[in-house]
Amino acid sequence: MTMAISVRLDEEALAALRRLEAAGSSRSEAIRRAIVDAAARLQDKVTLAAEVAALEADEEDRREMATVAELMESLRAQG
Repeated sequence: MTMAISVRLDEEALAALRRLEAAGSSRSEAIRRAIVDAAARLQDKVTLAAEVAALEADEEDRREMATVAELMESLRAQG
């Protein structure tokens, strides 16, 4: 199912749309792709934040990171 919508574009968005059209995209295709890409980036941020939270909550991983950091510091001090 498709749905027609209308949007008001400012000069920056119009210029970007013109660049996409010049690269071969139709207006509709460019706008659809921009919406899908923006939603994917938003989801990527949510997913990344969840992964970071899981890593931060992993005590074993935190201990391992501390051990590696100590090792790296000892190697730096020797050099």
